[in-house]
Amino acid sequence: MSTITSAIKAFIADENGVTAIEYGLIAALIGVAMATVAGEVGNGIKETFEYIQEQLSNALPTAP
Repeated sequence: MSTITSAIKAFIADENGVTAIEYGLIAALIGVAMATVAGEVGNGIKETFEYIQEQLSNALPTAP
């Protein structure tokens, strides 16, 4: 019986699993932040190219 009790106490005291879970949560949070930033940068690039296209269309002479 003392072997089971000592095994349970050792399992509870072991923090390796908790650390792995914390690292997993941090990695997931970083992934979400990166996806959000990538989406915003993508929208900014799209708007820039649309602006350039509009400016080029306005600058080019139209055919008669």
